[in-house]
Amino acid sequence: MDFTRRETLALGAGAAALTLLPVGASAASVDELVNEFTGGADVADGGVTLDAPEIAENGNTVPISVSAEGAASIMVLAAGNPTPPVATFNFGPLAGSSSASTRIRLAGTQDVIAVAKMADGSFARTSKEVKVTIGGCGG
Repeated sequence: MDFTRRETLALGAGAAALTLLPVGASAASVDELVNEFTGGADVADGGVTLDAPEIAENGNTVPISVSAEGAASIMVLAAGNPTPPVATFNFGPLAGSSSASTRIRLAGTQDVIAVAKMADGSFARTSKEVKVTIGGCGG
């Protein structure tokens, strides 16, 4: 197959444009993600402990920890991020405790949500608002 110079340039420009254009919005909403995690089951409020700072001076590294007694897995979501799923922690039967801690990135002030699947198949949920300041001035 022979390409002319003009066709080669057009194909190259088209390929470059496709790599620079944003991909269509495929991020699911928080409610859709929770329904996918729970399989549409009822979710009780409480039963999950979410520790996060009330005010985060740097949204790039926000420390959080989650725990739920008897949880098989815990999913953490950041509702205001372009991609809400942050992490899913799975705990086996030999796990010493059903808790985890990490640092997450937050795009701005938003709710951080933790949903736990308990060993008996039930689900629990909690959330906490984290205010992200700009410049670290605390206001």
